Amino acid sequence: MTMAFAIDEINKNSNLLPNVTMGYSLYDNCASLGISFRASLLLASGQEERFLLDETCVGAPPVLGIVGDVYSTFTIAMSSVTGLYKLPIVSYFATCSCLSDRQRFPSFFRTIPSDAFQVRAMIQILKHFGWIWVGLLISDDDYGLHAARSFQSDLGPSGGGCLAYLEVLPWGDNPAEIRRIVDVMKKSTARVVIVFAHESHMINLMQEVVRQNVTGLQWMASEAWTAVAVLQTPHLMPYLGGTLSIAIRRGEIPGLRDFLLQMRPDLHQNNSYGNNMVNQFWEYTFQCRFAPPPVGWVEAGGALCTGEEDLEKTETELLNVAEFRPEYNVYKAVYALAYALDNMLRCVPGRGPFSGHSCGTFQRLEPWQLLHYLQKVNFTTSLGDQVSFDENGDVLPIYDIMNWLWLPDGRTKVQVVGEVKKSTFNGEELTIDEDKIFWNFESKKPAQSVCSESCPPGTRMARKKGEPECCFDCIPCSEGEISNKTDSMECTTCPEDFWSSPQRDHCVPKKTEFLSYHDPLGICLTAASLLGTFICAAVLGLFIYHRQTPIVRANNSELSFLLLVSLKLCFLCSLLFIGHPRLWTCQLRHAAFGISFVLCVSCILVKTMVVLAVFRASKPGGGASLKWFGAVQQRGTVLALTSIQAAICTAWLVSSSPGPHKNTEYHKDKIVYECVVGSTVGFAVLLGYIGLLAILSFLLAFLARNLPDNFNEAKLITFSMLIFCAVWVAFIPAYVNSPGIYADAVEVFAILASSFGLLVALFGPKCFIILLRPERNTKKAIMGRGTAKS
Repeated sequence: MTMAFAIDEINKNSNLLPNVTMGYSLYDNCASLGISFRASLLLASGQEERFLLDETCVGAPPVLGIVGDVYSTFTIAMSSVTGLYKLPIVSYFATCSCLSDRQRFPSFFRTIPSDAFQVRAMIQILKHFGWIWVGLLISDDDYGLHAARSFQSDLGPSGGGCLAYLEVLPWGDNPAEIRRIVDVMKKSTARVVIVFAHESHMINLMQEVVRQNVTGLQWMASEAWTAVAVLQTPHLMPYLGGTLSIAIRRGEIPGLRDFLLQMRPDLHQNNSYGNNMVNQFWEYTFQCRFAPPPVGWVEAGGALCTGEEDLEKTETELLNVAEFRPEYNVYKAVYALAYALDNMLRCVPGRGPFSGHSCGTFQRLEPWQLLHYLQKVNFTTSLGDQVSFDENGDVLPIYDIMNWLWLPDGRTKVQVVGEVKKSTFNGEELTIDEDKIFWNFESKKPAQSVCSESCPPGTRMARKKGEPECCFDCIPCSEGEISNKTDSMECTTCPEDFWSSPQRDHCVPKKTEFLSYHDPLGICLTAASLLGTFICAAVLGLFIYHRQTPIVRANNSELSFLLLVSLKLCFLCSLLFIGHPRLWTCQLRHAAFGISFVLCVSCILVKTMVVLAVFRASKPGGGASLKWFGAVQQRGTVLALTSIQAAICTAWLVSSSPGPHKNTEYHKDKIVYECVVGSTVGFAVLLGYIGLLAILSFLLAFLARNLPDNFNEAKLITFSMLIFCAVWVAFIPAYVNSPGIYADAVEVFAILASSFGLLVALFGPKCFIILLRPERNTKKAIMGRGTAKS
C-alpha cells in the first residue's frame, strides 16, 4: 500500500515524470524461494504481459525496476537473475552484507543499511556499555550467517569483545534444538544476548525461555524483530523488558494515512491480487466474511462484510503511520526509481552518457539504461532525508536505537533512546541517551557481561588456554616490574635505580644501603672507634705525664709514644669505612688503614728488635750490636718500613684507584653503595705487607719470650702479635663471604679488634703499674726483680 501511495503521489506530481504515468504490479512470493526466483526470471526475461505504447510501436517489457524482496536469501536469488539482464532491483528490507558485492550483484540497490553497518552499530553499543562477553543467536539463512561472520571478524578488533557462544536457530518446529540452545544460554556467564533472526524464530525461542524461566539477560535485537508487537506482551516482557534494538529509521509519510483510509475491498471478487489482499485484510480486521461465507458462518453469529465498515474506528497497526519504518524505505525505493527514470527522460540528445553521447528513448527504454541513472540518483525526501547510493548500491546508513519499556501499569512501549549513523565527514557516530533507558534489573543499571573481571594495575592479563581472548587470569607483576594501566598485557621493567612498589603499579626509587652512622651497627662501630681513640689519647697523656718514670722510659719511650699515635690513627681510620661512600673516602680509607697499621706494626717490630739487641748487649762482647739500634736508627727503620707501604698505596691509587660503586646484585630491591678495591692485586699487596711485618714481629717476639724480666716486654709483644694475626687471619674469609655493608663492617671490626688487642696487650700492664702499683714503678724494683731471678 505504501508503494501504491508513492506511485500515486508521483503520478500527481507535475514536476516529476511529466506526461508519464507509472504503473505497478504486486507479486506475493508466499515466503517461498522457488516462487520468488521464478517470478524474477519471468520479469527479467520479459515473458510477462507486453503492452503497446501506441498503435504503431511495440514497447519494451513493462518492468523497468523491482522493489523488493524482504528476505536476504530470496533477494540474493532474485538479484543473481536480474543482474544478468541489468534489471535494477531496489530492496527495502534485505540487509545481508553479501549484497554489497558489486561483482555478483551489479544491479542491486537498497534503501536499508547493510548488516555490516548494523553489526558495527551493535558493536559500538557493546563497547559503550563495556559488554565484551556476549552470546549470539542467528537464523539459519544468509541474513543470520553473514551477520555471524561479521561479528566474528569485527567484534574483537573493533570492540575488544568475544562471543561466549554462537547458536543457529532452526527453521520450523524443533523443540529439542531450541531446548538445547536455551540451556546453553542459561549456563553461560554472558549476560548479553544478541539475536539476529526473524520474528518466527523469536516466538519459538521465547516459549522455551519462559518455560525454563531464564531471566537476568540483556537482549539486543536486530531490525528484523525490533518492532514485533507479538513479542511485546505482558507474558514476555518480564524477560524481554529493557531490550535494546536496532530499528530502521522512522519516517512519517505525509498523506499516507488518508490514502489508507480510502482503501476499500472488491465486492465483485476480481482476481486481482491487490484487491484480494485488501479483502483478506478487511475480513481479519472486522471479523466478517464476504459472500459466499463458509457453511454455518452466519448461523454461528458471524457477520457478512458490507465494504462500508469504518476503518478509522478500528485499532490496527496499519494506520499507525507515525511508526512506519520499513514502509519509509519502500517509499524511498519507489522515488529512487522514479527520479532515475525522470533523469533519463530529461537527457539532451548529443549529451547523453551512452555511446556517441546518445540518450535512452522513450519507445526503447532498456533496464540497463535506467541502471546507469539509478547509480547516480540523488534527491531529498519530503521529510528532509537525502537519498543516494554509494558504489556498492548502499544508502548512507542510519539506524534508531530502541528500548523496550515495561510500564508499571503493565503496558509496553518501545521508545527511541539514540541513533547511530554514518556521515560523510565524521564517519560513524553513536548517540545514546542513557537517562531514558529502562534496565530490566533490580539495580536499574546496565548489566555486567565479562568473562573475566578487569585486571587492576599491578597485574597483567594471561589468557586461559583453550578459551577466547576475553577470558584471562590476572597475574601479579614480578618484583621489579609494574603495570600502571587496567588490563595491561605486559608488565614493564623498572629503570635500574628504581623498584616496583608493593602494589606493583608504579616504580619507586630503590632503597639505598651502606654502613651508616644512623644504623645501630654503624653507631656501635663509631662508638667503639671513638672509645679506642679516647683511650689511646688517655694512655698517651698518662705516659707523657709519667715520662720520667722507669716503666715509661724502658725500651725507648719515643717508640711507645709513636705506637700510641699510630694506634690512634688506626682507630680513626675505621671511621672512613662508615658513611656514604665517596671517591675520596674510598681512596683514603685503605691508604690510611694500610699506612696506619704499618706504622703501628713497624714500631712493634723495632721495639722487638731493640729488646733482642739489649739482651745481646748485656752479654760479654755484645755491646757492639747496640750501635745499630740507636734512636736515629729506630726512627729511620720505622720511617723506611712505613714509606714502603706508602709507595704501595700510591702505586695502587694511581694504577687502579678504588671508587664508589652501586651494587644491585646483593638485593634486587636495594642499591648497596660500596667501595670497590679497584685492583685486587694492590689490595692483596697492601694486606700482605702488613701481614709480613706482623709475622716477622711475632717470630722475633716469640724468640725473646723467655728473656729475663728486665726485658719482659717481649712477652707482651708476643701476645699482642698473636691477637693481631688471629684477627686478620679470621678477617680474610669473613670479608670475602660478607655481602654489601657487612664487608665494610667486618673490616672495621677487624681494625678495631686488632687495635684494641694491641692497645690492651702492650699498654694495659704498664698502665696498671703506673696507676695501681706505683711502688713497682721504680728502677730498683724493676732491676731488683731481675737480679734476684738471675
